[in-house]
Amino acid sequence: MKTNAKYFETNKATWNTKVNVHAKSAMYNMEAFKNGKSSLMAYELDALGDVSGKSLLHLQCHFGQDTLSWSRMGAKCTGVDLSDEGIKLAQHLNDELKLDAEFVCCNVLDTSKFIEDTFDIVFTSYGVIGWLPDLKPWGKMIAERLKKGGTFFMAEFHPIVWMFDYLDGKPIMKYGYMQDAVIYEEYEGTYADQQSEMLSKEYGWNHGLSEVINALTEAGLHVEYLKEFDESPYDVLPDLKKIDSGMYVTKDKLYPLIFTLKATKV
Repeated sequence: MKTNAKYFETNKATWNTKVNVHAKSAMYNMEAFKNGKSSLMAYELDALGDVSGKSLLHLQCHFGQDTLSWSRMGAKCTGVDLSDEGIKLAQHLNDELKLDAEFVCCNVLDTSKFIEDTFDIVFTSYGVIGWLPDLKPWGKMIAERLKKGGTFFMAEFHPIVWMFDYLDGKPIMKYGYMQDAVIYEEYEGTYADQQSEMLSKEYGWNHGLSEVINALTEAGLHVEYLKEFDESPYDVLPDLKKIDSGMYVTKDKLYPLIFTLKATKV
């Protein structure tokens, strides 16, 4: 765990730096968001439907745009993130937009140490589980924070996506689908602003779909479905092509880019 603490500290420092860069980026389009544009994508909107009056816990919320988008739809939201700069900006946005979300700064695996409430919905999305060395405590925490009959939903980049190294512009298959060893990357820029001069130093882990499902089912959740898609709502990989739906695809569509999973606490 001490080794992991070093990894988490490095990641936290990087995400603290990313917050300022991302908040100014076209991808996060802060002005449009403040003017009422939702940051949520079709996958999660279709899956969760009407959230009005429901309590929702958003794990790894960055600086809270999705959390606050759910809040605008009538959910009573709590967002959790490792980055204190992210949480600070999220709280500022919540106050500025006169919403009623709450935000907690902690490692997502420690959520139950900081939050005792249980929720109708636990939600997480896009580039989240790769920051976690082991999904079993993650699954256990999700079960702890869900009400009986409550819904867990995640939208995430497919594990195949993380088998490639993208740093030289062209994807090169380099990492294992079920790789236990930590992956370290150091590069200039960030997915939301590749021209930024910020230095990203990141430790991550690859998790196959069976690991995701087993972590949730062993914690007592019933998986309703797992879906895979050969398109992405974000243009965050090299050489993606935008299609009429607004989604992005690879030229040859040889492998999925996204998966979604919905589960219920039984």
